[in-house]
Amino acid sequence: MKKLLALVLALVMVLAATSAFADGLLKIGYVQVGHESDWRMANTQNYYDVFTEDAGFELELIDCDNDHALQLAKVREFVQKDFDYIVIDPIQTAGWDDVLKEVQEAGIPCIIADRSVDASSDLYTTAVGTNMTAEGETAGKWLEEYLAGKAAKILVIEGSTGSSAAIGRSEGFNNIAANHPEWEILASQDGDFTQNGGQAVMEDFIKRFPEFDVVVCHNDNEAYGAMDAMDAAGIKYGVDGKIIISFDATKEGLTRTLAGQILCNVECNPIQAVIVMNVIKDIQDGKEIPKFTLVPDEGFCAPGIESSLVTVMTDEVLAARKY
Repeated sequence: MKKLLALVLALVMVLAATSAFADGLLKIGYVQVGHESDWRMANTQNYYDVFTEDAGFELELIDCDNDHALQLAKVREFVQKDFDYIVIDPIQTAGWDDVLKEVQEAGIPCIIADRSVDASSDLYTTAVGTNMTAEGETAGKWLEEYLAGKAAKILVIEGSTGSSAAIGRSEGFNNIAANHPEWEILASQDGDFTQNGGQAVMEDFIKRFPEFDVVVCHNDNEAYGAMDAMDAAGIKYGVDGKIIISFDATKEGLTRTLAGQILCNVECNPIQAVIVMNVIKDIQDGKEIPKFTLVPDEGFCAPGIESSLVTVMTDEVLAARKY
């Protein structure tokens, strides 16, 4: 009887340990960049909202707090745990080849989400995200339209060094700036996509460059920090002062665009989880999937500015914002 009881207990323990697999849920491992911005937190929440048990998923999302080495380690943990799918939002573009090969050799489909990697596309299954270079070009083209040939001294607060968002937005904006000898980019410095980082960089810029016309911030949180620094220095910005251009177009960012503080805000849509989920369902169904799925986005400008390129902000546009 004791042996039978021990056997039953052992069987119960095995069944409990494997219950996550027995319930038919797909195990999804997601390595998130961190929580550095309002955009990032909206993106994380979107994954929690979409990849639910009711939808057929078990999601393990790891906030890597902008630690590239931790991202690599967590992906390897997902491989060891034999997850069904691995989703990577890479902190930086470089250094992914070895771990992607390990995921591939384990036979686990891998999706690169939001940002991109400097690795052969043969090493991952597919990618989902926005076109960061196009976002930078949209900002540049809007400024081109707004200035209408006027000269401008420009300061740039970049995103985290090595991230595809910072690389793409810089490349795109510089593509347009190259056509304008009357524009002068005075300096470009990493603000790490944070409000504190944006404020610190802007405080330094104000000391070094007393004369400037435009501040390009690689996300909304950096723009808020730049505003804090200019407020403290008594510098006016917005429709009657320095031109601020931002990226992300979060609800708070567009609130400030509607108020005429940020003159142009280019969207980077964080609502990406449904697209990733649909890609996974297509893979499960054996369908052919594209190597890249574009997440659509658009640009916005402050009221009173005529633009053929971006949407002019209104109360109705803001009320409809989901994040």
